[in-house]
Parts: sequence; structure tokens; C-alpha cells
Amino acid sequence: MLPVFVSLLLALAANPTASRTSGELHTSPSSASTMTLYEFDAADEAAWQVINDGVMGGLSQGYVAVENGVLRFHGTLVTRGGGFTSIRTRRLVDLSDYDGVELRVRGSGRTFEVEVDDGTQRGWRRVSRRAAFETDAEWTWVQIPFSTLRTTVFGQAVSAPETDLTQVQAFGIYILDGIDGDFELEVDAMRAYRDEDS
Repeated sequence: MLPVFVSLLLALAANPTASRTSGELHTSPSSASTMTLYEFDAADEAAWQVINDGVMGGLSQGYVAVENGVLRFHGTLVTRGGGFTSIRTRRLVDLSDYDGVELRVRGSGRTFEVEVDDGTQRGWRRVSRRAAFETDAEWTWVQIPFSTLRTTVFGQAVSAPETDLTQVQAFGIYILDGIDGDFELEVDAMRAYRDEDS
């Protein structure tokens, strides 16, 4: 199990500047059909686990809390020796009827990434499927179409089957934007969406 975990961490840190424009910003909720994934009530807090870069010798520190219906992911990114921190939660769900995920967020102007994990592996290495989104100080809806998810192993683009949306196992939120310093992200809704013309 340890080699798989280490490969995940190496993959996250290997390419911090890739694709910063996947997420689409919106000032109001999507009018498409949606399915709530997280409302961030008290029961959700224990489900989110912090994964820092310490296993690679890194010094980044991330923290997560859920209060008053808002998930808060904050901490300090240190690029030397690692360069990432993340939160992750397991959720078994079939999203094959949907086109992407959307989150209502506000942050410190940093770039974050969403991961949708369908459990695909190449050998013993887990395939990572992530897309980036920007933040600012105002509450904003950001959409991540499944078609924009980058497929990588150890930070390198790989050819892999399309995301198996019938077998989604987990979600993650990461910061690995290559900038040292404090960060903060708040999320008060996360859901799957379906475009009206789908």
C-alpha cells in the first residue's frame, strides 16, 4: 500500500504549473440538473482527510474544518521538498448521468485543483484525474467538466481509459501551484451537474 501512496504524492508535486484554466467561473448557480454531493454539515467534517507532502520530506501544512455549513481548507505551502497539500474524501457514487462537478468557493486568489478518482491504476500506480480552478475573495461558482480532467501518473500525462463515472470512489481538493505562502479556500456546496443540452 505504501508504494501506491508515495506514487500519489510524487504525481501531485511533479507538475505544479500544468493547466490552470480548466475550471469555469460563474457568479450564480448552474441552471442545469444537479445532484448534491456535499452540503458541509457537521457529519461531513470527519470524512475529509488532510494529506501533506511530509512523506516526500516536504514542510507544507494543510488543515481542514467544517463550520456553519462551510468547509475551510487552509495552511501554508512550502515548495521546497514537496510543494503540495490536499484534502480527500471517499464517496462511492455513480456520476454517469452528469457532465461535471461544480463548487461554490471563495479563496485567497490561489489556484486549486479538484480530483475525481475512479480507482484506475497502471500497474501499482494510481492514475490521477484532476483539473484546476481559480479563486478570489468573492463567493463564486466554479464548474469542472469531466472532459477537462487531466490524466497523469507521477505527474506525467498518460494514455488511459476515459474516467469511469459509474465507479467514482473519492474526491480531492489540492493546492500545488508552485507559490510559497499561506492559502485559504472555503467551499459551501459541491455537486454534480448535467448540462441542459446533454
